[in-house]
Amino acid sequence: MLSPNLRTRQLNGTCVGSVDLELFLHYSLIPSLFIILILSFLQRREHRKQREDTSHLLGNRFEIIIPLDFVGTFSNRWSYGIAFGATANKVMFLFSEGYQPLQIPQWAQAFVLLIGGMEVGLSHFPFFACLSSEFQLLSSVLGFSYSLIWFAVTVLYITECPHGQFLGRFETVLFYWPSLLCLAFLLGRFLHMFVKSLRVHLGWELQTEEKPFLEVHQAEHVKRLLRKPPLQETKKSWFQTRIYEWDPCFQFPSRMIGTTVLAFICLYLFIVIEFCMFVYVRDELDVFEGELESYIASVNQTGTLTPVSLQVKELMSVSEGVWLVTILPASLTCVSYLFHILACYRKHMKRLWAGKKHFLPLKFHNPSSAESVVAIARYSGWQIAYMLWGYLIIHVVQSLCGMLIMYSLVLPVLHNQGLEMLQGLGIGTLTIAIVLGLMVLQVWIAATFFLQPKMSAADRQKPLALNNRLLISCVLGTWLIARIDRTIMQNGYEGADMGFSAWIGMLYVDHYHTNPVLVSFCNILITGHRERKLQRAIKYWCLNQSTGPRISARSRTRWFLLQTLVNNPRLVMLRKARPGHGSRDFTQILLTCSES
Repeated sequence: MLSPNLRTRQLNGTCVGSVDLELFLHYSLIPSLFIILILSFLQRREHRKQREDTSHLLGNRFEIIIPLDFVGTFSNRWSYGIAFGATANKVMFLFSEGYQPLQIPQWAQAFVLLIGGMEVGLSHFPFFACLSSEFQLLSSVLGFSYSLIWFAVTVLYITECPHGQFLGRFETVLFYWPSLLCLAFLLGRFLHMFVKSLRVHLGWELQTEEKPFLEVHQAEHVKRLLRKPPLQETKKSWFQTRIYEWDPCFQFPSRMIGTTVLAFICLYLFIVIEFCMFVYVRDELDVFEGELESYIASVNQTGTLTPVSLQVKELMSVSEGVWLVTILPASLTCVSYLFHILACYRKHMKRLWAGKKHFLPLKFHNPSSAESVVAIARYSGWQIAYMLWGYLIIHVVQSLCGMLIMYSLVLPVLHNQGLEMLQGLGIGTLTIAIVLGLMVLQVWIAATFFLQPKMSAADRQKPLALNNRLLISCVLGTWLIARIDRTIMQNGYEGADMGFSAWIGMLYVDHYHTNPVLVSFCNILITGHRERKLQRAIKYWCLNQSTGPRISARSRTRWFLLQTLVNNPRLVMLRKARPGHGSRDFTQILLTCSES
């Protein structure tokens, strides 16, 4: 009889629900475009078009709403990050190249994936647009409605076919619970926005100020630079010294938060998919093992094939166990890399703010502006690709190391061959010790008998140590392949690492656009300009509201004109003569006054 889990997999392998998520993705473009058009029509243009443009009929209305500023957005960071997480399932769908709506040649597959990526982005555009719109009362209603539609369709899809053909019970739930959680968070966020904007609309609460040009943490960073450093450093805790030290004067932009959340969810989905493949391969190996046993039983008359059968079964059992056990360390390694990349981003940005570029290869000290701008759009994709492929490679390498440990240390002990194992281990250790001893002896002999003496006692002689750089490079490159902030290429060929190039370009864009010192300087200029305009307006207002005799606007304008021309005599020659208004006589008088 079949096991209950296998029966569940077989029953749900043919489950066909009433909801097709891929088809719903296509139809979701209709409400998505509707929401985009509404919010774009309400959006005001900062600079009106010229009158010759036909679009002046709309006035200063209709500007395509920007869903997310990838450079200077520090507010609503976690909301944007959760919105990124809601797209994780579709991103993994594109990553596995499962988007194939048309039968096309292999060479055109890249264009289909590009169209699929644009469709996924457009279908999830309203989440970001509703979060960033200035009209929060309407955008919260639209965002809540659109999120509710996606939430209801996803729940319906899960409840109709909750099980699957690989993991059995609740396989669909394992795949879609992160998206459901993100959609539930967005529902709560849009509901909170609606309540808050409604209170402001009814006058129960004051309107919050618009987004400041200078963020609070940037101002605090500049203030800290202007202060004298403390004489005694504050004592740091063990967590701050060994793991992470929080900096209140630094905040990660929304792009980094969103990419990290999306990478976490994609890594989880990738591990689930890998486990499904593991279950499928394990079932196939069980079938192969049964067929092998029946074949050996039918042809093995003398019993000579029995050890071979046992060895094959042992190999399959050990491989399954090692692959299953190494899932945890491989996933923890990649998760630690995600946190470490955030720490490296903060460290590298602070170095660039201080004008230090020594940590970058020479080729990247002056990168191309166009490549840096493109790197902003490429970074998220490269980060996820590095993380997923890095996890797979790390998992394979760790499994091979686990197989080596099992066959060299564990299995000999289980088979009562521990003494032979120790003998082989001792011989191997002795061989390695002899090789290392000979290398050290060669260095000592060369330094003692074949090198010239030091020119000065202060000279530091570089030792002629022999080391296997190729082996070390392979080990470190394999272990660190999931990190995008370090390149595995050798010196001079760092540009071939496109992920590392995207990382450097992103750092430079953030450095030039979010440098706290530069932003503070620009804020001082803008604030000073606004204050001067305000003082000038107050001065003119006081002049208009004076209690003395009333002066006509025309007389006041002519007086200001006279004052300007007297202070700038060269402008008199540039004035256009207007016959019939006495401007020629007025200009002649000014010329006479200026000559005298």
